[in-house]
Amino acid sequence: MSTTDTSATDDADRALKSRHRAMWAFGDYPKVVDDLVHPLGPELVQLAGVGPDDVVLDVAAGTGSAAIPAARLGARVTASDLTPELLDAGRASAGDLAIDWVEADAENLPFADESFDVVLSTIGVMFAPHHRRAADELVRVCRADGTIAVTSWTPEGFIGQLFATMKPFAPAPPPGVEPAPAWGSPAHLDELFEGRAETLRQERRMLPVTRFEHAEGFRNFFRENYGPTIAVYKSLADDADRTAALDDALVALARDHSVATDPFRLEWEYLVTVMRRV
Repeated sequence: MSTTDTSATDDADRALKSRHRAMWAFGDYPKVVDDLVHPLGPELVQLAGVGPDDVVLDVAAGTGSAAIPAARLGARVTASDLTPELLDAGRASAGDLAIDWVEADAENLPFADESFDVVLSTIGVMFAPHHRRAADELVRVCRADGTIAVTSWTPEGFIGQLFATMKPFAPAPPPGVEPAPAWGSPAHLDELFEGRAETLRQERRMLPVTRFEHAEGFRNFFRENYGPTIAVYKSLADDADRTAALDDALVALARDHSVATDPFRLEWEYLVTVMRRV
């Protein structure tokens, strides 16, 4: 590749990361965490076996749903994320806990090789656009025989199907960008980490969601608070018909996946994977 081509690729990657950074600052992702997905962080910390003597990195940490409980156990924790607004929210939630909050790209982490005993990511690293690069970084910064543990939405589960529902309404992604829910596929993880990490534990779990009174409530909440959904709506700002069609599609998704209606209940499938770095 020529110098000109390399420069163009670097510029395109910086622009892509800038869009991702802005997307996660849309709406109110801390509210999404607090109201819906907060239990996933402490669960991953427990399943990864984090202890008080561990040096821990939470990658794509968001507001620190894994970093904070790890620090409460006495671990030495660094929380990294691409979006500074989320780190600011995490700092506020952490109070006096000793956590290093570092703005960083999951595909280019600013840490030395084998710096951490445990590397975690709770529904975070899955959204890095280039999966191999992100997996390479998780492996690189984890010490030999250390633990890599990730929680990811599955392609077949509710959030995976949310992204499938939004895809026809969204602008086409740049070449090489991979779908985030692929991290919830065991076969995809096997490919990413083959020969570099041994799977110790892997299981599909369900997150019960009773936050919404009805399907329209889910649609409204995500339209107002969840960055990826807001980004799709922004792309349709000048198209009332397609906006209405997306409104209807999200309501239909929630109705089709409800497991109870009185009260309204959803179950969101995710994959937990705990690995030993070889």
